[in-house]
Amino acid sequence: MASPLAIPAAGALDLLSLGGVVIRLDPGIMPFRKARTLDIHVSGGEYNVAANLADCFGLHTGIATAMVDYPIGELVDERIRAMGVTPFYRRFAHDGVRGPNLATVWSDRGFGVRAPLVFYNRADEAAARLGPGDFDWAAIFAAGVRWFHAGGIFAALSPSTAELIGEAMAAAHAAGAVVSFDLNYRAKLWAPLGGQARAQAVLSRLVEGVDVLVGNEEDLQAGLGIPGPAVAAASGLDPSAFLGMIEAVTARYPRLRVVATTLREVHSANRHAWSAVAWVAGEAHVAPTLELDVYDRVGGGDGFAAGLFYGLLAGEPPEAALRLGWAHGALLTTFPGDTTMATLAQVRALAAGGSARIQR
Repeated sequence: MASPLAIPAAGALDLLSLGGVVIRLDPGIMPFRKARTLDIHVSGGEYNVAANLADCFGLHTGIATAMVDYPIGELVDERIRAMGVTPFYRRFAHDGVRGPNLATVWSDRGFGVRAPLVFYNRADEAAARLGPGDFDWAAIFAAGVRWFHAGGIFAALSPSTAELIGEAMAAAHAAGAVVSFDLNYRAKLWAPLGGQARAQAVLSRLVEGVDVLVGNEEDLQAGLGIPGPAVAAASGLDPSAFLGMIEAVTARYPRLRVVATTLREVHSANRHAWSAVAWVAGEAHVAPTLELDVYDRVGGGDGFAAGLFYGLLAGEPPEAALRLGWAHGALLTTFPGDTTMATLAQVRALAAGGSARIQR
């Protein structure tokens, strides 16, 4: 099958993401109420994709985001650059007391029958202050950008961030870049802005300009207001519910050429069955099912998106691109933190059916 996307052959950046960058505080398997130490991870739904593509897949990527000039900002900037991502910052000064701040995500990893827990401190988040006019898109895209990526988490931060996404998408379209969007519907984030009704109004407008959409059936229903499937899925691994909604999704958004998501059946916090499904220009593709031992599940979906995008950028057939996303997302859950520690060789080996036998 020929590529369903008209991807520019070259550019200074293979992918540019737009979104907020956060620090995630991770107490490991300890619940926060008993924690004594914390690991610091730099994360962000949109940033993770750029970081994964740079570090594992060797692509040239960038992130347009907010940066605060204080020590936490210096930490975040160092991690962004260490992952090989080129930053485009709108800088803010910290007042020494209140902010603006780089947001904090608190993530209790859980264990066994104890489920993971995620909550936020996004008070006076610098990224929420971003809006149209904050970035020189003409200059950024003039250097050449093959793919532009944004998502529902950033859209949920404030009315102005959603407007900024729309502005950036228009610039991406004008430059001939492919546009992708991860719905990443988070009820907690949308609640202060008007809840689900507001989310659907904002996300529906943005998805009209999207070529590649990432989101499961819950995202499609809650984030876009797409009616649920006529037949419920037999399990979290059953792609029928997702595929049963595709006709309605593509009828409403005819620009879409790819719609994809992970499939997951959670046995416990540390044991998942894992698969993925993609609709590509009228054809459905389903990845194998893998029994997955999970070290840290946060970021697995972003890992899937990065591998899928890499496959499409590299001109792989849709089935191969899906398997690269499936394999990279699986590997990412075996590492601490939100961004990849995998190598491209490991991803390709797993995508081709490799195992966890020792390599000598």
